[in-house]
Amino acid sequence: MRRREFIVAFAGALAGAARLAAAQGRVPHVVVLWFGTAESGGEAINGFQAGLRDFGYENGRNIQVDYDYGNNNQARLAKLSAAAVAAQPDVIVAFGPGIYLVGKLTRTIPIVTLTGDLVAMGFAASLARPGGNVTGMTVWTGPEIAEKWLQLLVEIVPQARRVGMLRRSDTPTSSDRLTHLREAASHLAPGLSIDDYAIDTVAELPSLLARIKAAKPDGLIVDNDAYFVGEAAEIATVGPPTIGGQREFAEAGFLATYGTRIFTTTRHLVSYVDRILKGAKPGDLPIEQPTEFELVINMKTAKKLGLTVPPSLLVQADKVIE
Repeated sequence: MRRREFIVAFAGALAGAARLAAAQGRVPHVVVLWFGTAESGGEAINGFQAGLRDFGYENGRNIQVDYDYGNNNQARLAKLSAAAVAAQPDVIVAFGPGIYLVGKLTRTIPIVTLTGDLVAMGFAASLARPGGNVTGMTVWTGPEIAEKWLQLLVEIVPQARRVGMLRRSDTPTSSDRLTHLREAASHLAPGLSIDDYAIDTVAELPSLLARIKAAKPDGLIVDNDAYFVGEAAEIATVGPPTIGGQREFAEAGFLATYGTRIFTTTRHLVSYVDRILKGAKPGDLPIEQPTEFELVINMKTAKKLGLTVPPSLLVQADKVIE
């Protein structure tokens, strides 16, 4: 009897070992959704790939990562999101607006994201315990960062009295930033006003930019939204000194940017992917807020606009584009 029990136990152990070996031998599949073009991925995709290397992942060897680019087309991104869910990968990484689409298509596939306020969007119960299938990091630091953008603009363009804000109306946090921006304007400079330039879809952007160009505001604040990253170069040609929250904006021709250090943030984002692949549930992984910020000033743009950047700002800058 003991011999029989031993054989059964041994056979069970062998079966368990075989299943473990099969699981370990399987290459995990990750799909990355990016709204813009491959060229616009910049710091975000580079940081993510650096994070993969940090954790010993090599695409095609011990992990399969598929990068899907929406090419600044919302309809295309919707199709890519549906295809990503149909592929049933181990993890979907959705940057920016991708979470709005893929997050509504599945409540089972783990989703790691870098986006705005996931609680306000309805994808997480709280930052400390998301509770669903979505987790990751947020670039949302509260509406106060909008005041920092306006302070930056006023410091470089002290004569500014009429400033526009370009935003997407269906982003839950953009109206909060607009409100805070208007409150900040009231005590930053006498007579400083904020005009609202809001769009529902990227398709409306060209006509709205034409309106802004005709209105000739003294400055333009661009909301921290991935929808605008792929259009940054076009936005930069509108005319007024323009401030935003991502390094890519400054590299595309904005006067200056202040915001989350995206490379560092997306590099850390891979830790979520790694923990999920090792068995963690996304709903148990706290959503982290950014801890590193950077100031980028484009001196080429400043010279083109005939503006003098205060030396105090240049000293603070993490990067100066000459």
